Parts: sequence; structure tokens; C-alpha cells
Amino acid sequence: MSIVIGGMIGLGKTSVADTLNAYFRKNGIESKVFYETVDDNPILPLYYELTPEELDARRIPFLLQLFFLNKRFKTVKDCVSWSEPIYTIQDRSIYEDWYFAYVNKNLGRISDLEFKIYEDLVENMMEELNELPKKAPDLMVYLKGSFDTVIDRIMSRGRSFEINPELKEYYFEVWKGYDEWVINNYNASEVLIVDMDHTDVIKRPEDALRVCREVDERLKEILNMTKAHIG
Repeated sequence: MSIVIGGMIGLGKTSVADTLNAYFRKNGIESKVFYETVDDNPILPLYYELTPEELDARRIPFLLQLFFLNKRFKTVKDCVSWSEPIYTIQDRSIYEDWYFAYVNKNLGRISDLEFKIYEDLVENMMEELNELPKKAPDLMVYLKGSFDTVIDRIMSRGRSFEINPELKEYYFEVWKGYDEWVINNYNASEVLIVDMDHTDVIKRPEDALRVCREVDERLKEILNMTKAHIG
């Protein structure tokens, strides 16, 4: 089974992925987490720290989206290479990358031409993935939260390049359309929504257990539907 953890910056995708990984292994299910590239990303700090003029001159937003797309494409291929009964857990999906590129286009950080090149590249990559078995995830665990929760979580994790007060407008632009995109545009898999305004898998073990059980139950439902369809 393949799971992707989706959601806004700062809401705890990595923590939820680690929590699920520990739960599966505790219950005798082999699993592996594929993390989003952050610490070894040479472009991400520039994206947050440079002035708008510098971002535009160096085309940093476009380069960042290409960097993430390339890494995510490799992650999907790596996940496919792992055979059942291993559960794979991806920290954000390749499908969400398009949404971030779209927001940056609307903000004027990515030009129309760059976005067209980006979309053509995505389409080409997805055609390549179509040749692989089970490229799409079985379930997206979507972390949903208020904007206040997003800002609180971003500030609390303390990544220096993320806590510039001037970034608040950018975070809001990403946040305000995320739920709608997932509900109306994402169709690669089933979606399980987790309310992060009332969930903390790190500080409250009961929350962690609840989320794990909800994911486990949904995966069993999906597996049963798949077997029934095949049968």
C-alpha cells in the first residue's frame, strides 16, 4: 500500500509520516518513509530569504519547483520499486507540486512561459510513470488546518529561513486555495482529512493513535474494495 501525506507547510507531514511508520512496524507491517528534501536543498533558503527583485532576477521560484519535481519523480520511482507487502509513505506528493507552481505563477514569481514548460515536463513525467505499475498512491492523508495553526506550527519548528514575517503573505496565498484544490482537483487516490487544529501527534499520544487507526481502517477499506473489484 502507498500513502502520501499532503498539506500546508508546517502542519506536520513529517511527524505524521514518522508516526504512521512506527505504528505499522509495531503491528508487524514493514514500511518505509520517503522524506521531502529540505536540508540538502540548496535553493529553498534562497526562495525564502532573497528579496522579490533578487528572486525575479535569478528565477529562483522556477528553479525551486524544478528541483522539487525532479526529486519527487525519483521518489515515485523508488516507491514503485518496493514490492508488497511493504507500506510506502511519501512526505508530500508529486501532485501537490503542481499546486505550488500554480500559486507562484499567480503571484508573478513564475512566468507564463515557465509555467508552460513546467506543465509540459510534468505531463512528460506522468506519461513515463504510466509505464510503471501502481504509480498512484492508495491514500492521501491530507492535513487540514486554520491559517493561525499553520503560522503557529511554522514558528514553533524554528527553521530560520521560514520565519521571516514578510513570508506571511506568501503562506496565506498557498493556504487559502489548498483545501479547494484537494477537494476539487486531486483525484489520484482516496483522501483522508485530518483536522490539525485539534491534532498533535507529537505532544498527545492519543492523537497519534487515533490518526494511525483512522489511516489503518481506511487502508483496509481500500484493500477490500480492490479485492472485490478484482474478484
